[in-house]
Amino acid sequence: MTIFIIRRFSQSLFVVFLTSLLVFVGVYAIGNPVDILIPADASFAEREAAIRALGLDRSLVAQYGTFLVNALHGDFGRSFVFNQPAISLIFQRLPATLELAFVALAIALLLGIPLGLIAGLKPRSVTDETIMTGSILGFSLPNFWQGMMLIMIFSVWLGWLPSSGRGETGEIFGITTSLATWDGLAHLVLPATNLALFQLSLVIRLTRTGVRETMPLDFIKFARAKGLSERRIISVHVMKNILIPIVTVVGMEFGSLIAFAVVTETIFAWPGIGKLLIDSITVLDRPVVVAYLLVVVTMFIFINLAVDIVYSMLDPRIRLSETQ
Repeated sequence: MTIFIIRRFSQSLFVVFLTSLLVFVGVYAIGNPVDILIPADASFAEREAAIRALGLDRSLVAQYGTFLVNALHGDFGRSFVFNQPAISLIFQRLPATLELAFVALAIALLLGIPLGLIAGLKPRSVTDETIMTGSILGFSLPNFWQGMMLIMIFSVWLGWLPSSGRGETGEIFGITTSLATWDGLAHLVLPATNLALFQLSLVIRLTRTGVRETMPLDFIKFARAKGLSERRIISVHVMKNILIPIVTVVGMEFGSLIAFAVVTETIFAWPGIGKLLIDSITVLDRPVVVAYLLVVVTMFIFINLAVDIVYSMLDPRIRLSETQ
């Protein structure tokens, strides 16, 4: 297990370094922030002074070298717009995005696993067809269109839920969250639902497939022959076997929830890092864009590392094959 973890960790560090290089070069090639940050009527001297102040007068190699050294010390540069450390802006907005992602993941699991079980245990029934049709819609409909429809139905037509913002926050165990107030919960429902729909469809299909593949196996027949109740067979033996693919995919999808919350946060004006990214790209705030991408990629990589470790614990064959 130790060799497995060390190997995965080393691979993760290399990917982070390679990502930092690609992101920096890619962001460097996107326009010139001076054209947006400096008024059009600024003099040549003012323009040159701003370029030097932002460090944009140096070569790409020199800028990346400085960025890499500073990044190793936790300094990702200062925002051109907000004039404060880019990483602090990310961490100010990150709790809102994590809250949205966790709630969306909870919705996907709490609804997806039971619905997948029902569909898997009643194949080719009306219930199964209804659930699977709903999951297909969850895969097929564009995320931004779903968000607009949710706003149209529940905010505009029915007036049940607010359409934008995070609402009032409170504290639970010292953590500031929207879950602590009714107003915060009301603001959280629509964006979390919109973000969860794709993952909900995925969990339903994974669970149903796992159930259909597991139920005909010999150990299930043996469990029935021993006189075990159907409830125990499903809750213990079936769930244990379908847990591995669900844990793996859901773990990876949690990283996707964070990375792809950009659309949902923009539609619902949710004050997370996704909306910060869109705002920063609009004004070419390079340090914030680079910091955002590196933080998200690093989180994504280490979430996958954690999933690999949990996966290897659930199925020892994985780590044994890695060390051979």
